[in-house]
Amino acid sequence: MKPPRHLIATLTAAAIILAALGPAVAADQPNIILIYTDDISARELPIYGSSEWTDPLSNNTSDPQYRGKTPVLDRLANEGVWIADAWAATICSPSRAMMMTGRYASLHKWWHNGAIGRVALDDKGTRTRPSRLYETSPLLIGHVAQQAGYATQWVGKTQMPGCDEDAHQHFGFDEGVFTPGNSMFAPNPHTDFRVDYTKVDGKRATVNVDTGQVIKSYGQTSWYWKPGVALMNHPANSKPMEYWPNTPESQATFGLNTYGPDVELDFIFEFMDRKHSDGQPFFIYHTTHLGHGAFNWIDPSAKSKYVKTPKIHWDGNAYHRDAPNITGDDGVYDDHGTLSEMGMHAHVEYLDYQVWLYLNKLKDMGIENDTVLIFCSDNGTWGYGKGSHDRQKGTHVPLIIHAPGLNFTKQGKQNVLASMADMLPTLADLVGTEIPVDYEIHGQSLIPFLTTNKPTHREWVYAYKKDMQLIRGTHVLKDGNDKWWDVSETPDDLISYPEITDWSQVSDAHRAQRDLFVNGILPRYDTYNTEPDPPTPILD
Repeated sequence: MKPPRHLIATLTAAAIILAALGPAVAADQPNIILIYTDDISARELPIYGSSEWTDPLSNNTSDPQYRGKTPVLDRLANEGVWIADAWAATICSPSRAMMMTGRYASLHKWWHNGAIGRVALDDKGTRTRPSRLYETSPLLIGHVAQQAGYATQWVGKTQMPGCDEDAHQHFGFDEGVFTPGNSMFAPNPHTDFRVDYTKVDGKRATVNVDTGQVIKSYGQTSWYWKPGVALMNHPANSKPMEYWPNTPESQATFGLNTYGPDVELDFIFEFMDRKHSDGQPFFIYHTTHLGHGAFNWIDPSAKSKYVKTPKIHWDGNAYHRDAPNITGDDGVYDDHGTLSEMGMHAHVEYLDYQVWLYLNKLKDMGIENDTVLIFCSDNGTWGYGKGSHDRQKGTHVPLIIHAPGLNFTKQGKQNVLASMADMLPTLADLVGTEIPVDYEIHGQSLIPFLTTNKPTHREWVYAYKKDMQLIRGTHVLKDGNDKWWDVSETPDDLISYPEITDWSQVSDAHRAQRDLFVNGILPRYDTYNTEPDPPTPILD
C-alpha cells in the first residue's frame, strides 16, 4: 500500500531508524503478550493490598462484596514479579502514547485527551490536524518487534484520535482487531448498538440507534455486547480494513450474545496458532476495554457504568463460564441471570478469567515457558483516578510480569518504581533489538533489574497532564497541583500520603530529592507552553 504524501517523510525517517537497528535476531526469542487494561488503578487488584477500592457506582468502598477476586493474577504476580509503584499518564491517549513510544509528551506531543500537538497540512499552517504517534516518534513498540522478526497483532481499543483506516497500517502491526468506541470509517452495518446524531431544538443530539431515542452519552459503538469490530489485514478480509462479521459462519453466530472481549481473545488465539504453526514468534498488544465504563445497551437505565460480563465461577482450580442468554430488542432486554453483577470487580474478575484462558492456551500449544506475559493498565479508575493530577490517583497502575522461561533473579513484590514508558525498551531487550543511541527515549528496560542483582530500577517516575507535571521518587512526590507529599511509607489505601508543608520537618534525603526534581528533572520536560507541537510541519 502506497503511503499518503504527508507520511512519506515520516516513514522515510522510520525506515532509516529500523535499518540502523540491524538484522533480526533469529534465535530463542520469547513470545510476548502485553495486556493493557483500561481505567484500572493498582488498588483494584487484591495483590496490591489496598484498604479501599471502587464500588459499582464508582465510589470508594471497603465492602468485600465489591472486591474483585483474582486467583490467577495473584499466582502470576507471586510466581513472577509485580511492581509496587508503576506509573502511567493520567488518562487514556497520552498514556497509550507513553506505552507505544517509550517517551514522554515533550517528544510525542500527546499531552492530554483533546490536547495533542498539531501538524500543518499546508505551507502557511492554516490547516492542521492532531499529530500521529508515528510522525512524532517513528519507532513504536510494533516496529521494535517487527524488526526482530516477530509477527505483530494489535487487539482492542486503539485510542488514536485522528487516525483513519489507512493510518492504522503504520503503527508496526501486521494485523489488527479493533473494537472502537467511535467508528474509524463508515458506520458499522452489523450492530445497532451504536449512536447517530440529529438536531433537537437546533442543537446536536446523540441518538441510540437501537431505540431511536435521544440519550446523554458520548459518541460510541458498543465494544461489549453486540460489538463493533474491525479487522485489519486479516486473512479472511477482502480489503485491508473491514468490519466483522465478514464470513457466512461469523455472520450466522453474531448477535446479542456476542461479547467483545471474547471476540478479541478468539482472534488472538487464532493468530497465535497461525504464527506458531509458521515457526514465527509473536508479539500481541492486547488493549482490552475491560475496566472502562460504557453506555449500557442491555440496560440503558442502569446507574452503574460497568456493563455486565458473562457470569464466571472459580472452583479453586479452574474457571467455568455460563453461556450468555440475552433476549429482547429495542432497548428492552433480559439476560435471564446469565450475566455478572455490575461493577469494577466484575471486570477485574473477567480479566482474571481471560488470563487463565491465555495460560491454558499457552500450555496447550506447549509454549508456556517460551512466552512473557505482561499485565498493566493505562491510568487510574474512573471516578477515583482517571484524569486526576492529585498525588498519584491518576497514574498508579498495576504491573505484573510473568516469564517462567526467563531467569529472573527477583520474585513477587518489588518495591521499586517503573513507568509505562519502560515497556518499549523492555520489549527491545526481550526480542533482541537495539535502539539506536541517537534515538531519544525516556523509558528504561526492566530486564537488567529482573535478571541481575541490581537492587533498584528507577530513581524517579514522571507523568504529565497538559502543562501540569507529576513526579515521584522514593521519598517525595510532586503532583499536578504543585503539592509535595512524603511517600517514604505506603499508606493502607495507597494514596493518603502526608503532605509536606514544612521542609524543615523532613529528612535531608527528602529535600535532596525535591531539589533534584525541581532543578534537574522537571525543566527537561516542561515544554507544553513553549513547544506543544511537533517541530517539523507535515504537509498534506
